[in-house]
Amino acid sequence: MTASQPPPPGASYRLILASASPRRAELLREHGYAFDVKVSPYEEPTTLDKGISPAAHAEALSIFKATSVADVVTNGLILAADTIAELNGCIFGKPADRDDARRILTTLAGTTHRVITAITLLDASRGTRLTRHATTNITMRPLPAEEIEAYLNTQAWEGKAGAYGIQDVGDQFVEVVDGSFTNVVGLPIELLSEMLDAWNATSGKK
Repeated sequence: MTASQPPPPGASYRLILASASPRRAELLREHGYAFDVKVSPYEEPTTLDKGISPAAHAEALSIFKATSVADVVTNGLILAADTIAELNGCIFGKPADRDDARRILTTLAGTTHRVITAITLLDASRGTRLTRHATTNITMRPLPAEEIEAYLNTQAWEGKAGAYGIQDVGDQFVEVVDGSFTNVVGLPIELLSEMLDAWNATSGKK
């Protein structure tokens, strides 16, 4: 599948969100998109080629999510996304458990790290796709161990790349957001709009 042949100008699609993330769904609704939800029936790969860049890693997972949903739907424009945090080439996805979340937060605290979200748009009927990514630099203040433990007690870290949700902690953890805020939440709306424009599509807008 390639991005070589986008549909004709003005093509209209049913937008299909290939994600169970309530945050991505909320962002789409807040920005006026109408959509259906169809979650991938397959487990995400746990390992990828270690030689690829963090951005390529996120893009590969977004492509996997989109194509796996294309196996079970025949029409519509599938929207899939994958978010990771990255520091010095190390990738931090969703924590496996509380201990993993503690490790991630301890590592990221007091650093400027990157949050990368890759988006794939896939035409289910034509098989063409477009994949891009957005990057936001996050400066997180140092976090005392007791503050990390208090946050872990909230369970808000579950299912969040980098073990934190900026919409949950905001100024409590983060000193500077350099780039798209919605990217850090999990779906860079600015990039999505650009991609839909590049696709010449009127997808999903109410």
